Amino acid sequence: MNYYVHPSSVIDENCVIGEGTKIWLFSHVMSGSVIGKNCTIGQNVVVSPKVILGNNVRVQNNVSIYEGVNCEDDVFLGPSMVFTNVINPRSAISRKEEFKKTLVKKGASIGANATIICGNTIGEFAFIGAGAVVTKDVPAYALIIGNPGRQRGWMSEYGQKLIFNSENRAVCSQSKQEYLLEYERVKRIK
Repeated sequence: MNYYVHPSSVIDENCVIGEGTKIWLFSHVMSGSVIGKNCTIGQNVVVSPKVILGNNVRVQNNVSIYEGVNCEDDVFLGPSMVFTNVINPRSAISRKEEFKKTLVKKGASIGANATIICGNTIGEFAFIGAGAVVTKDVPAYALIIGNPGRQRGWMSEYGQKLIFNSENRAVCSQSKQEYLLEYERVKRIK
């Protein structure tokens, strides 16, 4: 075993867990899930069947990642954030065949206590603020806050708010990387 699992956690059969991953107290990784290399799974986390987590994903305490969720590399899931997987759940009606897919793209961050309604895509390096409720797709680099979640700006790959000049260009205050805003989309200038 080339990953760490705290003795209080449960790892079902038929899971794939990458090298260097750490799974902390009272977590449960269910059969059929895939966790990449160098991930951190915090305390009291559930990773449901068929969930895919890329490399270097950070899952903070008290997060349940339900079937249908796919997180690409370098995703951050804040404490107690929530994914849903059915639009209209009822206790007495099984809707497992209606699970909707949720994709969290590379480098995106989801803040503490945020809720991601199923069937949506969170774009690369998007930043979902604490407590936000995401009800629709989120563009790459977008800053989303509030309930319902609304876009309130753009973020750099380093998590710094971008301020665009009159030529629709911005520079990250931390990394000095340059970004361009065109047609309501941001891209990093290589």
